[in-house]
Order: sequence, then structure tokens, then C-alpha cells
Amino acid sequence: MKRFIEGENRSQTTLFPERLDEYITEDNAVRVIDVFVDKLDLQELGFSRAEPSVTGRPGYHPATMLKIYVYGYLNRIQSTRRLERETHRNVEVVWLTGRLMPDFKTIADFRRDNKKAIRRVCTEFVGVCRELDLFSATLIAIDGSKFKAVNSRDKNFTRKSVERRLRKTQANIDRYLSKLDAVDREEPEIREVTAVELKQKIASMEAKMEELKQRKAEVEAHPDKQVSLTDPDARSMMKSGGGSVVGYNVQTAVDSKHHLIAAHEVTDSPSDRGQLSSMALQAKAALASEALEPEAEDDEELTVVADPGYYKGEEIVDCYEAGIKALVPKVDTSESKAKGRYSKSDFRYDADRNEYVCPAGQRLTYRFDSVENGKTLWVYMTYQCASCPLQSKCTTGNAKRIKRWEHEAVLDAADAELKKQPDAMRQRKQIVEHPYATLKHWMGSTHFLMKRLPNVQTEMSLHVLAYNLRRAINVLGVPKIIEQLQTA
Repeated sequence: MKRFIEGENRSQTTLFPERLDEYITEDNAVRVIDVFVDKLDLQELGFSRAEPSVTGRPGYHPATMLKIYVYGYLNRIQSTRRLERETHRNVEVVWLTGRLMPDFKTIADFRRDNKKAIRRVCTEFVGVCRELDLFSATLIAIDGSKFKAVNSRDKNFTRKSVERRLRKTQANIDRYLSKLDAVDREEPEIREVTAVELKQKIASMEAKMEELKQRKAEVEAHPDKQVSLTDPDARSMMKSGGGSVVGYNVQTAVDSKHHLIAAHEVTDSPSDRGQLSSMALQAKAALASEALEPEAEDDEELTVVADPGYYKGEEIVDCYEAGIKALVPKVDTSESKAKGRYSKSDFRYDADRNEYVCPAGQRLTYRFDSVENGKTLWVYMTYQCASCPLQSKCTTGNAKRIKRWEHEAVLDAADAELKKQPDAMRQRKQIVEHPYATLKHWMGSTHFLMKRLPNVQTEMSLHVLAYNLRRAINVLGVPKIIEQLQTA
């Protein structure tokens, strides 16, 4: 072939480099993996078999197995069988493991037996990023996203889905029975063959009805009123864009500086409400440097932003009590607005006099306390509504009553702070949605490969570790990270 770049003759005897290290460039990401894992105290992190047994057949060092997993997730190779193949043919993995080639079962067992330890490794790398000054440690965006589980829609049963399937199956039985009646009036030679087929279909549908009735009983007995057959911990969850998915709700707290994930959690709760303070406290703990003096930590207050789905009074109060400023848009759940009447937001609270002022200028004074769902509420009332010209827009009775939570001053302060920062929600979207898009792209259409919540949490930790590792390399480069790891 003339005028083309030609490859070498496959039959030609060649001399490969004498050292395997010559195949790996100095800026290759595998060098970061190698140095990072070697610096870890695997025994302290809780890895099993970190200390070799005196007797028995020697096993693989946990560091070798961990390197395989970190490399695999960094390069979108999550399957243990594919990881086994990479140890045989991938020069980078051969260099990383020193030509060790564990089988897929050994690789899978390592992940199964070291779930908590692997999650701690993810936290350890967050500490490395903190030492590299990759976090702003001042602004965190919190959000949740639904990730698919290893459980198809057909293998998930809720109250609505069971009732829908029961109706559909009963309709099929009725349809086959009507066809069977019609067949009885046909010619004998046709009737015999068709009747047998229809009776088989009816028997199959009746068996399915019995199975669905059993599923209905299981759903009613389950605390969540939902049953998943393939992955019992997976739940049917509504997606923000419409529709639903059988999976898990993944929570992340993302720092604003380089969009690194400071903290994450996998839950089976379909709602984000109740997750704010937990994620904020995890992020604060992850970003807190032990080297800082206590008074230095208070110089800049940590601010967390989240969408309206996180709004819950107790969660916001918990954040402020922990020294975290929470910016969450308030959700007005009152039905009065929909009916064309004033809602509580139209009444101004006078903190000096501890009274509410209505749109007509009348004052609602404090009357008594009440306790609802464990919350102490202050009740304010006025009896001047009968002669008020705005009564039709306010209340149907002669008196107006408003309830105020004892900690509502904190919510008012949080709402006022949010109004001072009109760009907070736009910043939240730019910060937190980038990591989710990247992670879902890496994970592919199937998302999680493992079953049960503890295993899924481990799998997500490996994904987050790989994401943070790739981001750190893109920002600083391999040599800078290795230098930090070697001097730490």
C-alpha cells in the first residue's frame, strides 16, 4: 500500500519495552488510582482480609481489588465479567494490578463483602479534594434524582397497578367466555379444536387472577403499600418531568466551585422532603477541615440551596440550628388561593406586638396554643369579620383564625434571605444538575446493576468516587494530585 501509514508485520519478531511502566504515560489517570489506593489504611477503613491469614490459600490484597473497581468505574466498566476481561487484555489494568488476573466471582465477592469500607473510600477522596482546595465550602446545592433499579415495571406492584391488572385480567376472562359461548354454536369439528384453546386461555387467566390476588394481599401487608419482586428495596417513584420509574432516590450535595460531590446518599423514599438537613449536615462534615481552628470555621457560614420539593419547616430549622443557612423557596399549600380567597401569606405578621394584620387592616391577636402533629402552634383570631367589606375574599365565617408555628420566625428569616439572593435558584440548577447528567450518561440506560439498598449504596459510592476523581484530574492534572497524595 503506497502513500498510507503502514502498520507492523504481525509475523515480525519485535522487542517490547523491558519495563511495563513504559507503557503508562506520566499523566495517565491510573497513576492517581495507584497512589491514592496505596495511601489508604485499608484495615482502618474496614476492608476484610486486609491482614493476611496465617493458614490457608493466599488471597488477593484488598488494594488490588479496589484498584480494579476504581479503574472500572472511572472508565464506565461496572460489570465484574467485563472487569475480568480487562485484567487479561488491558495494559493499564495489567500495570495497575501487576499482571494479577482475578476471576469475576472474586471481583464480585470483594464488592459484596466490603460495602461499608468502599463507601468510606469515597469519603476519603473528598478529604483529598478538600486538601487540594477544590471546594469553596461556602455554597452547596442539594438535589435528588431518580435512578432505575434492576426491577422492571411488570415486577412492581402497587395498589393502583394491582387493581388495574385485576380489572384487565377479568375483562380478558369475560371476553374468552363470550367467545366460548359463540363457539358452542359452530360446527362440531371446528368447535372441538377452538373450545380447547379457549379453555386453556381461560385457565391461564384464572391462574393469573389468583396470583394477582396474592400480590394484592402482599401489597396491603407491606408498610409502603408496594412490592417489588426482583429488587425488594426498589420503589415506584414519580419523576419530575412526568411519568414514573422503579428505582431509588439518589441525593447529592454539590459544591459550587468545581461541581464536586461533597456528600451523597441513596434512599428508597420517593420524596425529597425530609432529606435537606441530613444532606446539609453530611456536606458540612465532609467539608470541615480538622486543621482549621474552631473560630476559623465560623468565618464563612455554609449556605445550602435546594428546590421547593425540599421545603419542610423542621428541616430548615435543623439547618439553622446547625449553623447552616438554608435557601429553599416556600411552598404555599393553602387551598384558599385556588378558591379566590386570601391565604396566610396575605396577612402581615407584626413581631413587635405579636399580632397579624389582615388585608383590611384588622388585627388578629394571640389567643392560645395548640399542638398538631407534635408541633406547637400559636393561634391568632379576630371577630371583626362580619362587618368587613373583604369578608367574601377572606373567610366564610364571622371570625378569622391563623396559626403560627413557634419556630416560624426562622422560616421568615430564611424567606427574607432568599429574596436577597434572586439568582440562588439559577445557581442551584447550574451546580447540581451537571453531576447527575454525567453520572447517568456513564451508568447507561440500565443505571444500577446491583440489587438491595446496601449494595446500591456501594455501587453509587463507586460512581461518585469516579466522578470526583475525573473532575479533580480535569481541574488540576495528574502530577499535581500525585504530588499532594505523596506529601500528605
